[in-house]
Amino acid sequence: MPSYVKFETPKEVVDGVIEALSVAKDSGKIRKGINETTKSIERRAAKLVVMAGDVEPEEIIIHIPMLCEEKGIPFVYVPTKADLGKAVGIPVPTSSVALEDAGSANEILNNVLKRLPKPRAPEKQEAPKEEKAAEAPAAEGEKPKKEKKPRAKKAKEEKKE
Repeated sequence: MPSYVKFETPKEVVDGVIEALSVAKDSGKIRKGINETTKSIERRAAKLVVMAGDVEPEEIIIHIPMLCEEKGIPFVYVPTKADLGKAVGIPVPTSSVALEDAGSANEILNNVLKRLPKPRAPEKQEAPKEEKAAEAPAAEGEKPKKEKKPRAKKAKEEKKE
């Protein structure tokens, strides 16, 4: 396996993933390809991300596992792009897919997810203190201050001069 693959997926899990994708392609929703997979992860729509272990160059796919960990989405590897393309019903190999809705493969997906390592919970980032102060509500009796915007008339007058 290439260096970017974080773990080797057991054969029975790979078989379950392939079966889930094959069933979900007809009754569920699958995003195919690196770009679509990335968008699905960023939107937190993906329930499972599947990547091929033979992607070259590895720079194409190396961001996907980190993004999945950041968003708390489980991911798994299958041996080849050809296997992945065939499983989702396309005639060409594909590097990654995101399973958004398992459809009638929901039970199969749940069995696969039980066998996978639990994804880390996404860390909540706190806003910097300066932003928190700006977001604080006004004290009682005070009206919130509005930001002043430049007036269009003044800008037009300055242009004429």
